[in-house]
Amino acid sequence: MTHRRIGLADIEPDHPAHRAHQAALRSIDRVVHDDARPQGEHLARPGVLGVLRQSPLIITGAGVSTDSGIPDYRGPQGSLRRHRPMTYQEFRFDAAARQRYWARSYVGWRQMVAAAPNDTHRILAEWNACGLISGIVTQNVDGLHAQAAREVASASQISHEHDPAALVALHGDLDRVICLNCGAMESRHGLDARLDEVNPGYIDAALSDRLDVNPDGDVTLPDELIGDFQMVACLNCGSFLLKPDVVYFGESVPPERRRHASELLDDAGGLLVIGSSLAVMSGYRFVLDAQRAGKPVALINAGPTRADAKAEYRWRARVAPAVTWLHRQLET
Repeated sequence: MTHRRIGLADIEPDHPAHRAHQAALRSIDRVVHDDARPQGEHLARPGVLGVLRQSPLIITGAGVSTDSGIPDYRGPQGSLRRHRPMTYQEFRFDAAARQRYWARSYVGWRQMVAAAPNDTHRILAEWNACGLISGIVTQNVDGLHAQAAREVASASQISHEHDPAALVALHGDLDRVICLNCGAMESRHGLDARLDEVNPGYIDAALSDRLDVNPDGDVTLPDELIGDFQMVACLNCGSFLLKPDVVYFGESVPPERRRHASELLDDAGGLLVIGSSLAVMSGYRFVLDAQRAGKPVALINAGPTRADAKAEYRWRARVAPAVTWLHRQLET
């Protein structure tokens, strides 16, 4: 007897998972508009520099990683123009959606793991290592901030007295995988080796065409390739409910991680947001918390942000040259 697989569409509209999924879709679709008067560079640049001199907490978004070849979500060339991220509810309750994600992620992982930190990552890592800032909270899941921190630690003569834990990957990291059934963890490299064994020739077939990687690590594949992909099971319990250890749309940031990030803000003299539209509440919340605490807020982003009307300084600029300019000012 054949049993039909239950999917998200089978869940009643008043079920919490269905409501969470709908809320996640609204978050993904949020459009950030200009809601504050543009601020001239002659005011924004020294203002942002002044906040930086007050040992702020830095929040980063996808705009920090675009120079490493990873697209942002909402920019002019952002991935949302061609791809909608999967919600947690789709991943958890829809086996076909999981199959689609893992096939695409298996291919996209090659491009993600090949990405290297850029100058912005390295400059921020230097600031963090020197104790110039209270810490970094990144919304990115590419692991490039941590990689830059390791590079700076091994290559520089900086005395690393600052807390090495002052880096919080708010939404997790793609290099870990968790089993939703038993909670067991596995490295993404280990999972990838197992996938190689059961999918011989798959990568060569997929890479016969040019593919664009998305910020969440997957690529778009034709349906026939998705159907051919073979998934592996959890090493601990045998479940196929394996998920990247990242926070999906429709999922909450783990409380201890949120608490750690909040403690970094408590210790900061202000807040500096770099390369993020702050469209998602998990990042925007830090602006609200800083404002309530009377801490100055500064923004560097190529486009508008959700927090423009709440920030003292808004520098509308490309991230890399703006951060480079700030770094040079600190050195003089």
